[in-house]
Amino acid sequence: MRFPHVAALAVLVATASAAPAAAQQSDRLSLTDYLELEQVGAPELSPDARQILYARRWVDKLNDAWESSLYIMNADGSRPRKLLDGAAPRWSPDGTRIAYTARGEPSGSQIFVRWMDAEGAVTQITRVTSGPSGIEWSPDGKSIAFRMLVPVNRGWSIEGKVGALRPRNAKWTEPPRVVEKLDYRQDGQGFTADGYEQIFVVPADGGTPRQITHGEWDAGTPQWTPDGRTIVFSSGPRIDEAEYAWRESEVYSVDVATGQVRALTTRKGPDGQPAISPDGRLIAYTGYDYNVNTWTDSELYVMNIDGSGSRVLADLDRSPSNIRWAPDGTGVYFLAQSEGSQNLYFAPLRGEVRKLTEGTHMLSVSDIHASGLAVGTLSSPKLPGDVVAFDIRRPAEVRRLTDVNGDILFGKQLGDLEEIWYTSVDNFRIQGWILKPPGFDASKKYPLMLSIHGGPHSMYGVGFNFGWQEHAANDFVVLYTNPRGSTGYGTDFGNAIKNAYPGKDFDDLMKGVDEVVAKGYIDTENMFVYGCSGGGVLTAWIVGHTNRFAAASSNCPVINWMSFVGTTDGAGWYRNFEKLPWEDPSEHLRRSPLMYVGNVTTPTMLMTGVNDLRTPIGQTEEFYEALKVRKVPTAMVRFNDEWHGTSSKPSNFLRSQLYLRDWFQKHARGARRTVTDRS
Repeated sequence: MRFPHVAALAVLVATASAAPAAAQQSDRLSLTDYLELEQVGAPELSPDARQILYARRWVDKLNDAWESSLYIMNADGSRPRKLLDGAAPRWSPDGTRIAYTARGEPSGSQIFVRWMDAEGAVTQITRVTSGPSGIEWSPDGKSIAFRMLVPVNRGWSIEGKVGALRPRNAKWTEPPRVVEKLDYRQDGQGFTADGYEQIFVVPADGGTPRQITHGEWDAGTPQWTPDGRTIVFSSGPRIDEAEYAWRESEVYSVDVATGQVRALTTRKGPDGQPAISPDGRLIAYTGYDYNVNTWTDSELYVMNIDGSGSRVLADLDRSPSNIRWAPDGTGVYFLAQSEGSQNLYFAPLRGEVRKLTEGTHMLSVSDIHASGLAVGTLSSPKLPGDVVAFDIRRPAEVRRLTDVNGDILFGKQLGDLEEIWYTSVDNFRIQGWILKPPGFDASKKYPLMLSIHGGPHSMYGVGFNFGWQEHAANDFVVLYTNPRGSTGYGTDFGNAIKNAYPGKDFDDLMKGVDEVVAKGYIDTENMFVYGCSGGGVLTAWIVGHTNRFAAASSNCPVINWMSFVGTTDGAGWYRNFEKLPWEDPSEHLRRSPLMYVGNVTTPTMLMTGVNDLRTPIGQTEEFYEALKVRKVPTAMVRFNDEWHGTSSKPSNFLRSQLYLRDWFQKHARGARRTVTDRS
């Protein structure tokens, strides 16, 4: 059953010469298609490499949520079939069972185990009050390790005294929340001051979970050693006043029987992502020496299981992720993002690092079998993510095993993507991409959307982006770039905005617009700009420094660094300025878009989630009020049930697309004609 078609909006497009928006063309992508979109993830091979287990996400239209189901198929992609609803599937070491998480009793997420025989019996093995995560089978298949929040009693006894004064059956106000931690809340979670994430072990056939780690420190995802006696994990330093240790983390081991914890790394700087070799003798991990950069690419290390003999295994000036050992223990596979793409690499214990896959795509490898079969997911400009497989000895021969969105894309024309490179100030080479409408005609003029990524240390890539393709289907040219500060181009490029954000990244973006305008097919009277988070910061900065855009949307932005650093979810942003604001606020003010609101004439909308703890909605309110005082056309769109961002809920993704385009079309310049937005 399909969701009722979203009502079309009658709007104005500010260009007389652009190709007509194809309101009735069924060969264009629409928001109706979004509600049928599916996503795949976390494919894992069975121990005999004959089957692949994977998660498949889909939109529950009635409850306005993304749901996850577990599917299984043969290793060649044949016989794909649904097993059950759930997420985070993991095969048992002998392949007889799978563990996964799903809603259970008494409430929330729980761990379940399903037997993979004909009967397919399912057992809920936890009944915990806080959602488990990071599930990992023990090598003998008898236990499952996981992480869970453990409440901490701060020692306040006030409520007992208040309760003694309350009349029987009285309905009094809920007790206050007492906060004493430095970092006491996290976007997407809410308040985290009430406990710490600890590692537990539970019998695989059900029982009472046993807590392995303790103390007022969070423990990371557990990794078992092959003998099943020890669990390795990463966390912040387990020291007094650990919450004040900035950019510090270590790799630890914990004895499963005794709970004794031992630090395996001790250097100053962040270490994490531990992966244990198949023979249990070595640990690979990532990290770097402490520095005050705003961005540093991690290196790949290897050390003995006791923490001795640490050495660099790979230093590509790109951060390794998803590290996993070769089944024969000869080296480490890892993923790295570079120049808009993500590929697989191999670092042997002796020898040079090799890039194994090539291509303009976003490849994620989640499992590699001893036979050489690798599985993962792959997305490219016109291909939403699908499960893929390849022989690690022939990595160029990637086979697509699923086609979960072939039905909705059948007969659809998608926009072509053109990669560009250009030179900006200080001779920085900047990479970007131009997404063109289907049926693009270079002799015509099109309105332009400049999209700016957040972070600011992140990377726009070449993976399929439904939102941009849907804008292109409505005859917008979409430009997106990776200005200085972006990841995927090395430490120096990423760190180029230290104490200077926003700054010359503005020039990088404007040079990109110039590059596209020079091609001759952009209606320069109707150029628009938007972005969320770091992209919202730069959008607000742009409208305070140029009026070349007809309209803008500064989404989930930071507007005033003075008020932001003390209200975001963590104290780390205090460190991104040379001085603390009470010592010298001049840098905070100089870098705040609020200080340039007096220059703004561009109609500027703001869209932010009301629950946002990363860039709290107070930032949006500050800019909105300033724009209103100056009588600059503005609107504040407050998204319900959203943390940072505006599109985690399916209906809010639709709203984000439509509000954005409606605002731009309302404020289009020049000759206008009425058309129908085809969404």
